[in-house]
Amino acid sequence: MTDLEKLKIDMQSRLIAQMDLSRDIDDDELYEQIDEMIVAEGKVSPLSLEDRMYLRRKLFDALRKLDVLQELVDDPTVTEIMINGPDTIFVEQSGRLFRYPMQFETREKLEDVIQQIVSGCNRVVNEANPIVDARLDNGSRVNVVLAPVALNGPIVTIRRFPDKPISMDDLIRFGSLTDEIAGWLANLVRARYNIFISGGTGSGKTTFLNALSAYIPRDERIITIEDNAELQILDLPNLVKLETRNANVEGCREITIRDLIKSSLRMRPDRVIVGEVRGGEAFDMMQAMNTGHDGSMSTGHANSCKDMLSRLENMILMGMELPLGAIRRQIASGIDMVVHLGRLRDRSRRVLEITEIIDNGTDEIGVNVIYKFREKGTDEKGKIIGELERQGELKCVDKLLAAGIGAA
Repeated sequence: MTDLEKLKIDMQSRLIAQMDLSRDIDDDELYEQIDEMIVAEGKVSPLSLEDRMYLRRKLFDALRKLDVLQELVDDPTVTEIMINGPDTIFVEQSGRLFRYPMQFETREKLEDVIQQIVSGCNRVVNEANPIVDARLDNGSRVNVVLAPVALNGPIVTIRRFPDKPISMDDLIRFGSLTDEIAGWLANLVRARYNIFISGGTGSGKTTFLNALSAYIPRDERIITIEDNAELQILDLPNLVKLETRNANVEGCREITIRDLIKSSLRMRPDRVIVGEVRGGEAFDMMQAMNTGHDGSMSTGHANSCKDMLSRLENMILMGMELPLGAIRRQIASGIDMVVHLGRLRDRSRRVLEITEIIDNGTDEIGVNVIYKFREKGTDEKGKIIGELERQGELKCVDKLLAAGIGAA
């Protein structure tokens, strides 16, 4: 720990001791107190302008914001922050993972920051309820795990989303897919095909769902349902955003994804967009897709399009006891298309497969692979070279024809 960091900790303690905690102190008054203390400290030992600005920023962050995390949260190049206890912070910045040199002064300070985060979105986390999802003011997703579940905790994982949502043009520029395939998918969205996006952790499912939503006509009523509001759907005037709620000690009951899907169907939606399905809510999502809400979309974790269908079967079984054949018929008649994403070894995110789901009237789900990514090597920088190759033709073109778009 440097002398400047030690000075900051000492000044922080003195500031807290002199603050009048019996009343609210606004930001301007806090800055005044910090500035007065820095000026007084400068008379004892010389401080450069750079040191003064550092102390001013760090003291305000420690007392009013997220302490050592604030600089990372404000940095648009930082995509992930991983806190493994007060002494260990890892950061993913511009696709590179490294250990951050700063740390929390004490475990108690980290716990104070956690409580500040979760209280800001009306959530509760403690030993009785040690796992919680929350979000920051800038939309970043936060997951917290406390003791006794986390042995070296508290554990905090923050995923920061871009200030400006990534568009389909950006994804084309990054090489995730081609302009031709993006246009083809845009026609499917406009024609109200039900699309499910699958992929592993960090593969870009939410980003891709955001990009696809840009093709939804502006005159439609859209309802989004999420555990934590992450979707950044823009330019849709008739948009309703719903978020789940945990039960709390004040007696508020839990409101789940299933509750919100059921409620949304009474709100006259044209489309329902569920951020991610993880359990029994998959049954309710299939019900929505099968009851006149064409054009609905969702995401789920899986290693391939085929695995996503198997996972959906298992998730529906969590929420409803039905024969497997009936579940498969629900999936086949509900989902029109599965788009599978992946993160390759060069850290790039690509569309790896696009598969049409076919209702063939049997107890088996028909699949028609239309595009599949084929790797062709690597360039001199280690970047993977490959492309989505056409494997088949779209068979179910009724929705395209009904929308006046024509077969794709």
